[in-house]
Parts: sequence; structure tokens; C-alpha cells
Amino acid sequence: MPSSPSSEWVAIVDFGSQYTQLIARRTRELGVYSEVHPCTADAEGILARSPVGLILSGGPRSVLEPDAPRIAPAYLREGHPPILGICYGLQALCHQMGGRVEKSSRREYGHAEVRTTARTSLFRDFPSDEPFPVWMSHGDRVAALPQGFGTVAGSKDSPCAAVADEHRRIWGVQFHPEVAHTPGGAKILRRFLFDACGAKGTWRLSDFAERVVRETRERTGDASVVLGLSGGVDSTVAAALLSRALGHRLHAIFVDNGLLREGEAEEVADIVRRHTDVTLHVASASARFLAALKGVTDPEEKRRRIGGVFIDVFRDESRHISGARFLAQGTLYPDVIESVSAFGGPTATIKTHHNVGGLPKELGFELVEPFRMLFKDEVRAIGAQLGLPDEVVWRQPFPGPGLAVRILGEVTPHRLRILREADAIVRKEIAPEAKSLSL
Repeated sequence: MPSSPSSEWVAIVDFGSQYTQLIARRTRELGVYSEVHPCTADAEGILARSPVGLILSGGPRSVLEPDAPRIAPAYLREGHPPILGICYGLQALCHQMGGRVEKSSRREYGHAEVRTTARTSLFRDFPSDEPFPVWMSHGDRVAALPQGFGTVAGSKDSPCAAVADEHRRIWGVQFHPEVAHTPGGAKILRRFLFDACGAKGTWRLSDFAERVVRETRERTGDASVVLGLSGGVDSTVAAALLSRALGHRLHAIFVDNGLLREGEAEEVADIVRRHTDVTLHVASASARFLAALKGVTDPEEKRRRIGGVFIDVFRDESRHISGARFLAQGTLYPDVIESVSAFGGPTATIKTHHNVGGLPKELGFELVEPFRMLFKDEVRAIGAQLGLPDEVVWRQPFPGPGLAVRILGEVTPHRLRILREADAIVRKEIAPEAKSLSL
């Protein structure tokens, strides 16, 4: 298991919650690096990397189900890091450590008010005589606590809304502190990270970017690196960052498929030339793409053919680059997380993301993925630090198949021209609002 981009980090054990990625983002916003790992991941390997704390996520299952996911015993043995269980994580802790969990007579979903009932370090910022709003999402409840635990907060329908075993450094909350609907949630996470785990909060994106530059230089040596440039946020910021490590040895291939918006190819080329030192290759392949789309009306078939032609064009262009051994991709952390379920096994793959799946292995490249452990907002922040203009950093997503997916029926030059002109008019009208980031 690889080392962390920070010596101080928190492991988030994922039980399948829709909010798991939010937990990671919130901890990083507080200056503590975190990683998400499925609950089926190698617990010994994770603990060997010395996380300062463990956060057990929520999940859609019930701990009462025979095949419900469980907390790995290694996480609970003596000497474990401080633990915070959230929702399912709380119930799993109580269920596995000798408490009792039962079906709730009334499912709690949405806003609730919680009041502290005992002193605990996690709720130090909340007055003991005033309830505070939280967000609940559960159908089971803790009916009896394991030995050593005490209730520290409760709500109308959840007497054990928060529990603690301060001696063993284990806390659990039935609500979700990571979501915006729990206004004081960041305070709870802060107390866990800094008071319970002893974190210093020294992780910074700028340090991460410097590490990427340094490690990319060391890994690639004198070899050339090929980058698939789409003009989107991820690939453009990757080009800007990697150009600091590689300069002209970074070869960005931009495929003009004839399905782009008005002036887009020229705009992307201009931005890359002004803000990076990469060697830019523009492959004008409109005719090849339109030929492949002739007579095709099914949207999925359009996507398949566009993807196939893109690979062919990319392969042809990359063959002309001498000494190219590496392929850089703008893979993001959510791409990685979403490609594997929380529970592993034969149904582990939720989807094969286009970046994680990658270009065909026969291209023979080793992968360079500078943003593999970052979220989109973190990539935008790096782009801003690198001095990229707002129109790049805050660019709205545009599908890889381009305008083809907006055309009903066959894609023809005439239909593309009409759509391109209409799109340009709309973008021009909303440009002032978009520039102020109100759209």
C-alpha cells in the first residue's frame, strides 16, 4: 500500500454512505489529509501506515442483516488510533463491541435537534443547555451500549444520538457532522481531529503540488510524457502543473474532433501556450469522426464510436513522439472511489470511469496521475495557485463526445453548425453572470 502525501493522515473506512467523500473533503478543509478505503480493505496495511485517527462512515445497510459489513477486528484491538463512528459506523461499533442495536419504531431522516447529556471533548463547543440542529438518516437505533460507553447526546427519537468511551478513545454519532445540514458539524470534526487525534492540521495543497512536481521529475527521468488534453479543468491544470516538472518533455495531445463549441480548439491552444511550457500537438480529425458517425442515431453508439476514433487518433499522434514512456491523465479521487464499491467482491465495480479504465494497455505507457488523490475543488484551487485564468479554473464540464450528444438523430455538418451557433449565442448572453461565478 503506497505512502500518504502527508505524514499526518486520517483513514476513512467506507461502509457505502453517499456522504463518505464529504467526510474526506471536510477533514482536508481542516488541514488534515485523509483517504477513503473500503471496509473490506486490508486493515493491517492501513494501520501499518500509522493514521492518526479512523473515521467509520455511514452506510445503507443494517447491522442486523446476517451479511452486513463489519468493522475489521484489527481496527478495534488494543492500541488502535482514536475512532469516530458516524451513523452506520456508530451502530457497527456498538453491535460488535457487545451493545444492542434494534429496528427503530420510527425512521429518522432529515432535520433533528440534539441536546448534550454528558460532558465530552467532541461537544466542547456546544452549550449543554441548548439543543443544536443535525441531519439524521437511519432506520436502526442503539438500544444498549457496550461496556465502558456512555451516552453524551440524545434527540427525541434517538436517545443514543452520540456515545463515547473516552478511555478507549472511541466516539460515535448517529447524525452526519460532514453535511451542511449539520451547521456545527465542522466543530465536531475539528475536536476529533485536533483534540482526540492530536493532529496539527499542517496539510496544504501547495505542499502537495510541490511533491507532485518533485516525484514526477524523479520518476520520469529523461523520458517524454504524453498528456491527453481535453481543455477541461482537470487536464488543463494537470498540463500546467506537470509542465513545471517536465517543460517541453510534456507532450499534450489535443484532438479536435469537429464536435467542439465555437472557437474552442483555438481557445484551448491559446491558453496552453500562454500558461505552460508543454509541447502542444493539435490533431485535426473532424473528417474521421464525422465519417464514423455517418448514419448513426443511437446515443450510446455515438459515444462508442467517438471513443473508438479518439483512441485511434491518440495512438497515431503518440507514435510520433520520441522517447514517450508515460501517459498523464487527469484522474480524480472520486473517479477512483466510485470505481470500487464499499463491499468489494464480485460486484465491486460500480462503473469503470473513463480515466480509471484508461486508454488501451497495448499503447504501452506507464500512468502518471497527479490528481488521483484529489477532489475537483482541490484541483481548481491548484489551478488558481498556478495562475490559470478563471475561465479555465471555473470552466463548466463539457462531455467528451461534445456537441454530438446534444443532437437528436444523425450528426451532420449542417446540424453541428446550427447547434454551434445557438450554443455560442447562449454562452455570450450568460457570460457576464458566469464571470461573476453566480452561475
